[in-house]
Amino acid sequence: MKAKVLVRPKEGILDPQGEAVANALRHLGFEVADARVGRLVELQVESASLAEANEAVARMCDQLLANPLIETCEFEVTE
Repeated sequence: MKAKVLVRPKEGILDPQGEAVANALRHLGFEVADARVGRLVELQVESASLAEANEAVARMCDQLLANPLIETCEFEVTE
């Protein structure tokens, strides 16, 4: 099964990369109110069922892929 995990800073958390991207885009003439920079993690998950894979990826997010104090973690698992 394939999983795509998107990890982003929580709203209100300082995001220096996002700030740099927003400023650079403004400098280039684009009207940008805000930018947030996160990361995409693509995984190949060995699992017997879609439900099992979803549970495993949720645990991966909690234990390693995201810091729950400052980041949000969204994921999608497909066969």
